[in-house]
Amino acid sequence: MCSFGAAVRSMPGSWCFVLVVAFGIAVAGCSSSYPDAPAAAATPDYRYVIGPGDSLNIIVWRNPELSQAVTVRPDGRISTPLVEDVPAIGKDPTTLARELEKALSKYIRDPVVTVIVAGFGGPQSEQIRVVGEAQKPQAIPYRQRMTLLDVMIAVGGITEFADGNRAVLLRATEGNKPYTVRIKDLVKRGDVSANVDMRPGDVVIIPQSWF
Repeated sequence: MCSFGAAVRSMPGSWCFVLVVAFGIAVAGCSSSYPDAPAAAATPDYRYVIGPGDSLNIIVWRNPELSQAVTVRPDGRISTPLVEDVPAIGKDPTTLARELEKALSKYIRDPVVTVIVAGFGGPQSEQIRVVGEAQKPQAIPYRQRMTLLDVMIAVGGITEFADGNRAVLLRATEGNKPYTVRIKDLVKRGDVSANVDMRPGDVVIIPQSWF
Protein backbone atom coordinates (compact mmCIF):
# COMPACT_ATOMS: atom_id res chain seq x y z
CA MET A 1 0.00 0.00 0.00
CA CYS A 2 2.87 2.35 0.81
CA SER A 3 4.44 1.84 -2.61
CA PHE A 4 1.07 2.44 -4.25
CA GLY A 5 0.63 5.75 -2.42
CA ALA A 6 4.10 6.90 -3.41
CA ALA A 7 3.48 6.01 -7.04
CA VAL A 8 0.18 7.89 -7.08
CA ARG A 9 1.68 11.04 -5.59
CA SER A 10 4.34 11.11 -8.32
CA MET A 11 1.84 11.01 -11.20
CA PRO A 12 -0.01 13.86 -12.97
CA GLY A 13 -3.49 14.60 -11.57
CA SER A 14 -5.61 12.94 -14.27
CA TRP A 15 -3.54 9.77 -14.42
CA CYS A 16 -3.37 9.72 -10.63
CA PHE A 17 -7.17 9.60 -10.41
CA VAL A 18 -7.39 6.84 -13.04
CA LEU A 19 -4.90 4.75 -11.09
CA VAL A 20 -6.69 5.41 -7.80
CA VAL A 21 -10.04 4.30 -9.26
CA ALA A 22 -8.48 1.19 -10.82
CA PHE A 23 -6.93 0.34 -7.48
CA GLY A 24 -10.24 0.90 -5.71
CA ILE A 25 -12.11 -1.38 -8.10
CA ALA A 26 -9.49 -4.06 -7.58
CA VAL A 27 -9.69 -3.93 -3.80
CA ALA A 28 -13.49 -3.65 -3.70
CA GLY A 29 -13.80 -7.36 -4.31
CA CYS A 30 -11.96 -8.10 -1.07
CA SER A 31 -13.05 -5.09 0.95
CA SER A 32 -13.73 -7.27 3.99
CA SER A 33 -9.96 -7.36 4.54
CA TYR A 34 -9.88 -3.60 5.08
CA PRO A 35 -10.83 -1.79 8.28
CA ASP A 36 -14.11 0.03 8.62
CA ALA A 37 -13.87 3.75 7.91
CA PRO A 38 -13.61 5.74 11.14
CA ALA A 39 -16.90 7.33 12.16
CA ALA A 40 -15.24 10.63 13.08
CA ALA A 41 -12.83 12.19 10.59
CA ALA A 42 -13.81 15.87 10.28
CA THR A 43 -11.21 18.43 11.32
CA PRO A 44 -12.47 21.51 13.22
CA ASP A 45 -9.86 23.80 11.67
CA TYR A 46 -10.83 22.99 8.07
CA ARG A 47 -10.79 25.93 5.65
CA TYR A 48 -12.08 25.76 2.11
CA VAL A 49 -9.40 26.09 -0.56
CA ILE A 50 -10.38 28.06 -3.67
CA GLY A 51 -10.15 26.26 -7.01
CA PRO A 52 -10.74 26.90 -10.74
CA GLY A 53 -14.38 27.54 -11.61
CA ASP A 54 -15.32 28.84 -8.17
CA SER A 55 -17.58 31.90 -8.12
CA LEU A 56 -16.40 34.58 -5.69
CA ASN A 57 -18.14 37.67 -4.40
CA ILE A 58 -15.51 40.36 -3.79
CA ILE A 59 -16.89 43.02 -1.45
CA VAL A 60 -14.85 46.18 -0.85
CA TRP A 61 -16.36 48.09 2.07
CA ARG A 62 -17.51 51.63 1.16
CA ASN A 63 -16.40 51.07 -2.42
CA PRO A 64 -19.33 49.47 -4.28
CA GLU A 65 -17.76 50.32 -7.64
CA LEU A 66 -14.92 47.94 -6.77
CA SER A 67 -17.18 45.17 -5.50
CA GLN A 68 -18.19 42.47 -7.95
CA ALA A 69 -18.70 38.79 -8.59
CA VAL A 70 -15.85 37.01 -10.35
CA THR A 71 -15.09 33.47 -11.50
CA VAL A 72 -11.72 31.86 -10.90
CA ARG A 73 -10.22 31.22 -14.31
CA PRO A 74 -8.71 27.87 -15.37
CA ASP A 75 -5.27 29.39 -14.71
CA GLY A 76 -6.29 29.94 -11.08
CA ARG A 77 -6.40 33.73 -11.23
CA ILE A 78 -9.06 36.42 -10.92
CA SER A 79 -9.30 39.99 -12.16
CA THR A 80 -11.05 42.81 -10.32
CA PRO A 81 -11.26 46.57 -10.89
CA LEU A 82 -7.80 48.13 -10.30
CA VAL A 83 -6.21 44.73 -9.66
CA GLU A 84 -5.64 42.22 -12.45
CA ASP A 85 -4.44 38.62 -12.52
CA VAL A 86 -4.48 37.92 -8.81
CA PRO A 87 -3.65 34.27 -7.97
CA ALA A 88 -6.59 32.76 -6.09
CA ILE A 89 -6.24 28.99 -6.44
CA GLY A 90 -5.02 27.18 -3.35
CA LYS A 91 -5.92 30.01 -0.97
CA ASP A 92 -8.72 30.22 1.56
CA PRO A 93 -11.11 33.21 1.22
CA THR A 94 -9.61 35.08 4.19
CA THR A 95 -6.07 34.87 2.82
CA LEU A 96 -7.23 36.08 -0.59
CA ALA A 97 -9.09 38.99 1.01
CA ARG A 98 -5.95 40.15 2.84
CA GLU A 99 -3.93 39.98 -0.38
CA LEU A 100 -6.55 42.02 -2.23
CA GLU A 101 -6.46 44.61 0.56
CA LYS A 102 -2.71 44.91 0.15
CA ALA A 103 -3.01 45.31 -3.63
CA LEU A 104 -5.85 47.85 -3.38
CA SER A 105 -4.01 49.92 -0.77
CA LYS A 106 -1.99 51.39 -3.65
CA TYR A 107 -5.15 53.05 -4.95
CA ILE A 108 -7.53 53.58 -2.00
CA ARG A 109 -7.04 54.31 1.67
CA ASP A 110 -7.42 51.48 4.20
CA PRO A 111 -9.39 49.04 2.01
CA VAL A 112 -11.46 46.40 3.78
CA VAL A 113 -12.20 43.36 1.61
CA THR A 114 -14.43 40.35 2.17
CA VAL A 115 -14.34 37.30 -0.12
CA ILE A 116 -17.37 35.01 -0.16
CA VAL A 117 -17.40 31.76 -2.14
CA ALA A 118 -20.82 31.75 -3.82
CA GLY A 119 -20.38 28.82 -6.21
CA PHE A 120 -18.19 25.85 -5.44
CA GLY A 121 -16.10 23.89 -7.90
CA GLY A 122 -12.86 23.48 -6.04
CA PRO A 123 -9.66 21.60 -6.88
CA GLN A 124 -9.65 17.80 -6.76
CA SER A 125 -8.18 17.92 -3.27
CA GLU A 126 -11.41 19.61 -2.09
CA GLN A 127 -13.83 17.22 -3.78
CA ILE A 128 -15.48 13.93 -2.90
CA ARG A 129 -15.60 11.68 -5.97
CA VAL A 130 -18.05 8.81 -6.29
CA VAL A 131 -17.62 6.19 -9.02
CA GLY A 132 -19.18 2.84 -9.82
CA GLU A 133 -22.77 1.82 -9.06
CA ALA A 134 -24.10 5.17 -7.85
CA GLN A 135 -27.21 6.56 -9.50
CA LYS A 136 -25.30 9.71 -10.51
CA PRO A 137 -21.53 9.19 -10.21
CA GLN A 138 -19.90 12.59 -9.86
CA ALA A 139 -17.48 14.86 -8.03
CA ILE A 140 -19.00 16.81 -5.13
CA PRO A 141 -17.43 19.84 -3.43
CA TYR A 142 -16.48 18.98 0.14
CA ARG A 143 -18.01 20.96 2.98
CA GLN A 144 -17.21 20.89 6.67
CA ARG A 145 -18.70 17.90 8.52
CA MET A 146 -19.91 16.23 5.33
CA THR A 147 -20.88 12.60 5.92
CA LEU A 148 -21.26 9.53 3.74
CA LEU A 149 -25.03 9.96 3.92
CA ASP A 150 -24.72 13.52 2.57
CA VAL A 151 -22.66 12.18 -0.32
CA MET A 152 -25.11 9.40 -1.13
CA ILE A 153 -28.03 11.84 -1.14
CA ALA A 154 -26.10 14.02 -3.60
CA VAL A 155 -25.50 11.10 -5.99
CA GLY A 156 -29.06 9.77 -5.70
CA GLY A 157 -28.19 6.58 -3.82
CA ILE A 158 -27.03 3.31 -5.35
CA THR A 159 -28.26 1.31 -8.34
CA GLU A 160 -30.09 -2.01 -8.12
CA PHE A 161 -26.89 -3.71 -9.28
CA ALA A 162 -24.70 -2.25 -6.53
CA ASP A 163 -23.04 -4.29 -3.82
CA GLY A 164 -23.09 -1.38 -1.41
CA ASN A 165 -21.61 -3.18 1.57
CA ARG A 166 -18.45 -3.97 -0.39
CA ALA A 167 -17.86 -0.31 -1.23
CA VAL A 168 -14.40 1.08 -0.62
CA LEU A 169 -13.40 4.55 0.53
CA LEU A 170 -9.92 5.68 -0.51
CA ARG A 171 -8.67 8.43 1.80
CA ALA A 172 -6.30 10.75 -0.06
CA THR A 173 -5.19 12.49 3.13
CA GLU A 174 -3.83 9.12 4.33
CA GLY A 175 -2.01 8.17 1.14
CA ASN A 176 -5.12 6.59 -0.44
CA LYS A 177 -5.58 4.15 2.43
CA PRO A 178 -8.62 1.91 1.73
CA TYR A 179 -11.51 1.55 4.15
CA THR A 180 -14.70 -0.47 3.97
CA VAL A 181 -17.99 1.47 4.03
CA ARG A 182 -21.43 -0.15 4.39
CA ILE A 183 -23.47 1.92 1.97
CA LYS A 184 -26.28 -0.61 1.57
CA ASP A 185 -26.84 -0.76 5.33
CA LEU A 186 -26.87 3.03 5.44
CA VAL A 187 -29.17 3.92 2.55
CA LYS A 188 -31.33 0.79 2.24
CA ARG A 189 -31.68 -0.27 5.87
CA GLY A 190 -31.32 3.08 7.62
CA ASP A 191 -28.45 1.88 9.80
CA VAL A 192 -27.00 5.16 11.07
CA SER A 193 -24.02 3.31 12.56
CA ALA A 194 -22.80 2.93 8.95
CA ASN A 195 -22.63 6.70 8.51
CA VAL A 196 -19.09 8.11 8.63
CA ASP A 197 -17.42 11.48 8.23
CA MET A 198 -15.88 12.32 4.87
CA ARG A 199 -12.67 14.22 4.28
CA PRO A 200 -11.54 16.36 1.33
CA GLY A 201 -10.14 14.24 -1.49
CA ASP A 202 -11.99 11.04 -0.55
CA VAL A 203 -12.93 8.66 -3.37
CA VAL A 204 -15.86 6.25 -2.92
CA ILE A 205 -15.92 3.21 -5.21
CA ILE A 206 -19.17 1.22 -5.31
CA PRO A 207 -18.74 -2.20 -6.95
CA GLN A 208 -21.29 -4.20 -8.90
CA SER A 209 -22.84 -7.22 -7.25
CA TRP A 210 -21.65 -10.57 -8.56
CA PHE A 211 -25.18 -11.98 -8.39
